[in-house]
Amino acid sequence: MKVRINHLARAALRYEQVPLLLALLVICVYLTIATNGIFFTTENITKVLRAMSVELIAALGMTVAMVAGQVDLSIGSLLAVVGIASVTVYNATGSVGITVVAGLAVGVVVGIVNGLLVTRLGINAIITTLGMMAVLRGIGYLTTNAQAVQTEGDSLKEIGVGYVGAVPIPVVIAVGVVLLTYFLLNRTVFGRYLYAAGGNPDAARSAGLPVNRIYVIAFVIVAVAAALAGLISTGRLNSFQPTIGVGFELNVIAAVILGGTRLSGGEGTVSGTVLGVMILNVLNNGLVLLDVNTFWQEVVRGTVIILAVAIDEYRKRRRNKRFREEPTAEEREDSEEWREVESSTTAR
Repeated sequence: MKVRINHLARAALRYEQVPLLLALLVICVYLTIATNGIFFTTENITKVLRAMSVELIAALGMTVAMVAGQVDLSIGSLLAVVGIASVTVYNATGSVGITVVAGLAVGVVVGIVNGLLVTRLGINAIITTLGMMAVLRGIGYLTTNAQAVQTEGDSLKEIGVGYVGAVPIPVVIAVGVVLLTYFLLNRTVFGRYLYAAGGNPDAARSAGLPVNRIYVIAFVIVAVAAALAGLISTGRLNSFQPTIGVGFELNVIAAVILGGTRLSGGEGTVSGTVLGVMILNVLNNGLVLLDVNTFWQEVVRGTVIILAVAIDEYRKRRRNKRFREEPTAEEREDSEEWREVESSTTAR
């Protein structure tokens, strides 16, 4: 029995999520003690879960894109444009269903444009989406003259602040997206294509995979996820705010990298992303509860982003070192032949 437990423990520790889980538990325990139990109240936990749902939905879409070796920096600005579109459509129709379809359609269009710019024109994904970030943010300011726009009614608000029983609707939606993303990455052929295209695009092309099409679909997925996050944010605020989504993309990317997804592609898990998002949101909530100066909060967030990228770089170097130390097939064959010759010589 003891041997089996030790075996299971070693198997668990092979997963990169275990240190993240331990870090999350340590942070939660510390904040519970430091805030005299306020952190662990039902009200605060519900607040954390509702807040992290928006970021988690976008982070899951980003995980898909980064597994494919791509990244989208325009999701924060897309959040704003979806907010404008959803408020405008809702005020004109009064239909939540039409509003949701319109918001997601904006995400599809932006995702296709980003994907085609990267695949057809060969522009780097970071440069492409950085430009799109500025374009979308500019459209948001021009359309509303940088003024807030209020929704005419409360039906849309339910998406952001409503409940299904005792569970907030954003949390229910986020759980659904977690399950869908897990199924996509781990139970579908397209999921394997994503890992192949991100890990070694040249080999994937040689194997006959439609790599460019995979990239375009990945961009559409991350944009639709961001659009869904934008709909929830707009519903929660019951209005469009011109500054919504500023810096959102950095938090999302930091959470995804912290969760173990490689910035260069080919590796990433849903569970890691969930833990990464939870750590960052619990940390943000703790800083607010401890009444830490807002400017220091920005310093902490920036430090976490740098730390996440540093961890990714460390993982890549460790992986490359291990790869270099492993003998090639030819080296193994030569070694086996040499051992056979040596053993035959000794026998004589």
